[in-house]
Amino acid sequence: KRARPGASPFAGAGDGAIADASPGRGWAWLGALVMRRAPVFAIVTTVGLLLLGLPFLGVKFGTADDRQLPASAESRVVQEYIRDGFPGSPGGGLEVLTEGQGSPADHAALKDRIEQLPGVLRVDGPVADGPVAYYSVLPKGEGVGEQAQQLVRDLRAMPSASSLDTSVTGTAAVLVDSKDAIADRLPWALAIIVVVTLLLVFLLTGSVLIPLQAVVLNALSLTAMFGAVVWVFQDGNLSGLLAFTSTGDIETTLPVLMFCVAFGLSMDYGVFLISRIKEEYDRTGDHEHSVTFGLRRTGGLITAAAVILAVVMVAIGTSRVTNTKMLGLGIALAVLMDAMVVRSLLVPAVMKLMGRSTWWAPAPLRAFHRRFGLSEGEAAPAVTPAAPPDPEPTAEAEEISGARRDIGEPARR
Repeated sequence: KRARPGASPFAGAGDGAIADASPGRGWAWLGALVMRRAPVFAIVTTVGLLLLGLPFLGVKFGTADDRQLPASAESRVVQEYIRDGFPGSPGGGLEVLTEGQGSPADHAALKDRIEQLPGVLRVDGPVADGPVAYYSVLPKGEGVGEQAQQLVRDLRAMPSASSLDTSVTGTAAVLVDSKDAIADRLPWALAIIVVVTLLLVFLLTGSVLIPLQAVVLNALSLTAMFGAVVWVFQDGNLSGLLAFTSTGDIETTLPVLMFCVAFGLSMDYGVFLISRIKEEYDRTGDHEHSVTFGLRRTGGLITAAAVILAVVMVAIGTSRVTNTKMLGLGIALAVLMDAMVVRSLLVPAVMKLMGRSTWWAPAPLRAFHRRFGLSEGEAAPAVTPAAPPDPEPTAEAEEISGARRDIGEPARR
């Protein structure tokens, strides 16, 4: 292919560019290798990431308790003694509040109905203060376990006396409400993240497919993190090596925080790579070379940034508090997987399979991008060779010119 004006010296060089002695030739070699076997790398990498994420399908959300602390912490030692030595969960009791002008018979009937619910170990009360009264309900098993959470739902769904309005609180009730609140807003948060990402990447590239690719591949880069969080911290694998106690569930808010941090970092790395590929494609029009060129220019930078951040997060992961350990090690894994697997293997393979259609956009969107698109600067103009300067006169020419002036002949201009 004929390179456009101002083309890179590597344009059209193919694998020959790999032999160049400039930095990044190893990344260029890797990019060329991946694109030669693009279907294999795309399938194997995608399947591998999905398999690593499978444990997350069995996730159970809970809340932090004393077991996230070191085994020697006094608060944990006392709480474990109470939890193991006494029936039920004294620290995880539920409170049922009633309001209304109920009679003693109404309160007694309500207490009987509560005692008949599955998962109830004991009911104390009511303790009344005018028209307001409350009951203490001690659940069986874990104070925030699945049984306690179901008891909260059963208490709230239970019909009460016509003169009494009931409401429920307690540790398990707070967890149930937290999960509902997160689930209620999570689709909106994800929609905002996806829409803004699609728009910004489109403004950068002018392509419809590259933004979709960026969102999907970024999501794939997080599968290993979420799968590892469940396999290690919920299921308890490697608990001896990492020195923590598994509670059988994951802190409800932690995966949301980890997703936001890891997705943002992954998108940063993706923009670094895509911007270099786009810049080279605009200069040369050579799709495959542009992918290799982009990987060559950014591979070392992205990897170095990822390693530095991973070291910081691993340092955080050395904490003796389980949730902090989970946050640090999980994000470190996500960052390394994104930089060393997704950006190095999956992105070049997918862009090779998509070919020049990678840069497609309908005419109205192309016009929109020309007017509002983002750019790092104006494209370099084509360099026009300057006309060669007039040669310096030789000594012989100077003598001829001087002789002509002596005989009155005008010098030839």
